[in-house]
Amino acid sequence: MAESEPMCPERLLMEHVTSRWGTLALIALLDRPHRFSELRREIGQVSEKMLAQTLRTLERDGLVHRDAKPVIPPRVDYSLTDLGREVAEQVRDLARWTERRLAAVERAREAYDATRTRPAAVRTGVTGVTA
Repeated sequence: MAESEPMCPERLLMEHVTSRWGTLALIALLDRPHRFSELRREIGQVSEKMLAQTLRTLERDGLVHRDAKPVIPPRVDYSLTDLGREVAEQVRDLARWTERRLAAVERAREAYDATRTRPAAVRTGVTGVTA
């Protein structure tokens, strides 16, 4: 796909949901609504700009609800919509799977890497070349 071609809608939504900060925000909001600063602390290592951008994107997609209360100082709470809760549960299940299966994945990586670091002659069974 050329850079100028638009991404298909399903792929774009998948990108929003499975992005690093999108995934973490959705999972955090499963427990309860959060204020921006609470959410940022819970997620950790996310800049204000990235979190704000992520929340705007998820809000636009109908997954997150932004509730701005007209008080001083301003208070904004973020929560999941029904649609957001549905996808957040799926994302959380995937996150739990990765926690449970990480050791198996690491073993598979080690086995793969071991076959790639041996000399090519050993991998292919070639023992020598004659002219």
